[in-house]
Amino acid sequence: MKPGQEIIDQGMQDLAQGRETIPALLVSIGAPRLRRLGMSIEHPLLSPEHRLYDKLRMSNPDASHSQYNAWIRRLVSFERAAECAK
Repeated sequence: MKPGQEIIDQGMQDLAQGRETIPALLVSIGAPRLRRLGMSIEHPLLSPEHRLYDKLRMSNPDASHSQYNAWIRRLVSFERAAECAK
C-alpha cells in the first residue's frame, strides 16, 4: 500500500457519496495529477484548496496553516509513490 492510500480511497468514496470531507477535498485538489495516474475522479469539489483551509480553520484556527500543509504533504507523498509504482 502506498503512503496515504487510505486517505485517497476514503476521499474517492466520500466524493462518490457527495460528502465534503478532508479526504474528499484532498482528492479534489489532486484530481488532475491523480487522473494522469489513471484514477477516475468524478465530480471533484470546486475551490478545494480554500474549502480545505476553511474546514481546518473552523476546527482549530491556531493550527490551520500547519495542518493544511501537512495534509497537502500527504497528498503529494501519495502522488509521488503512485508515479514511482507506475
